[in-house]
Amino acid sequence: MSIQEITVLFETSQLMNLVTIFFIFNISIIAIEIIFDLAKRKGRNWKDTLSNIAIYFLGHLTEKLLLGSLSLVALLPIYYFIPYNIPMTWWTWGLGLIAADFTYYWMHRLEHEHRILWASHSVHHSSKEYNLSVSFRLSIIEGLFEWMFLIPMILAGFNPFQAIMCLIFVVQYQTWIHTEKIHKLGWLDEVFNTPSVHRVHHGSNRKYLDKNYGGVLMIWDKIFGTYKREEEKVIFGLTQNINTNNPLKINFIEYKNIWKEVKHCRTFNDKLRIIFGSLIWKPAYFKKNKAH
Repeated sequence: MSIQEITVLFETSQLMNLVTIFFIFNISIIAIEIIFDLAKRKGRNWKDTLSNIAIYFLGHLTEKLLLGSLSLVALLPIYYFIPYNIPMTWWTWGLGLIAADFTYYWMHRLEHEHRILWASHSVHHSSKEYNLSVSFRLSIIEGLFEWMFLIPMILAGFNPFQAIMCLIFVVQYQTWIHTEKIHKLGWLDEVFNTPSVHRVHHGSNRKYLDKNYGGVLMIWDKIFGTYKREEEKVIFGLTQNINTNNPLKINFIEYKNIWKEVKHCRTFNDKLRIIFGSLIWKPAYFKKNKAH
């Protein structure tokens, strides 16, 4: 498939209509939940909800102006030099969705394990609330790098259109799981990413940290030992909450924290580990300085 044919697909494929339907459905259930909570006068933090909505529109603006075609532009040169390709048939779409779900698992896990990636992903975890509007609370700049995780799919032979679309469907699936209104769903919680499963992922309880990374399927978490069932009541938010509803602060506060610590590092290696290492690693002298 030529590069021109791939780019045209983003404008002509019937799958784009399906993306629109998913989007309308997700917007609708978010609106219904907000109306329900207003009618019930539920003690929701409405400033937090407004922040989530503002972050969504900021991200949408960023996509339109800067990042909208970055993933396609970045992946096309790689695809161009691959001497083989996987044809787009009904069964390769099924294979692509599984591959995208596997890709999402590792992208998501690495975003929790490396601080420079967490600086972006922490935006999504920074709310102490858990409702459907939290699905809007995504970094406005994550499009700068998340396309990189699709490179293995391109190297495997999937074209950029199929890889990007499969990942979009995996991500769009997850809107409905950001709610406390749906309780445990029995065997479905063992197989799929459900509200109960994803509540655990958003928990700041020690036993829930770094669990349930899957996008649609829980098989990857079970294979790699990161699956956890919902047991005790989930405490939402970060282990150290940022306590702000300012959309820009929410998006960039962790980058600011990283920069502060980098400035206090004594060696270049320590600077690199602060930026690219685990979330909890600090040089030993940080603790000594804090003690004084």
